Amino acid sequence: MRRHLHKGGAICILLAGIATLPLVANAEVSRGQILASTCFACHGTDGKSPGTIPAIAGYPPEVLERQLKGFRDGSRAATVMDRHAKGYTDEEIKLLSEYLGTLK
Repeated sequence: MRRHLHKGGAICILLAGIATLPLVANAEVSRGQILASTCFACHGTDGKSPGTIPAIAGYPPEVLERQLKGFRDGSRAATVMDRHAKGYTDEEIKLLSEYLGTLK
C-alpha cells in the first residue's frame, strides 16, 4: 500500500526543516574548539583526564596560557608539551586557553 503525502503534510515537513535552520547556524565551531580537539587525545575526552595526565577542562585561561607559553619558550619543563606548544602562535594559545576554560 502506497501512501501519498498530501499538500498540508508536505508543507508541515518543509516548515519543520526551516525551523531547524537557526539551530544548525548556531552550531558553529570556534577556532579555539578546533585547536583544543588535539589536546583530548592525551588530556581525556573534553579535557577531563581520568589518569595521571592533568585534566584541562575548566582550567583558568590566564594560567593555561602562561603555562603553554612557558612550554613553548622552554621556561617550563616538559616531556611532550614543549613540542606541542611550539606549534602554536600567541593568538592560538589564547583561543585554546579561553575555550578550555569554558568546559565544565
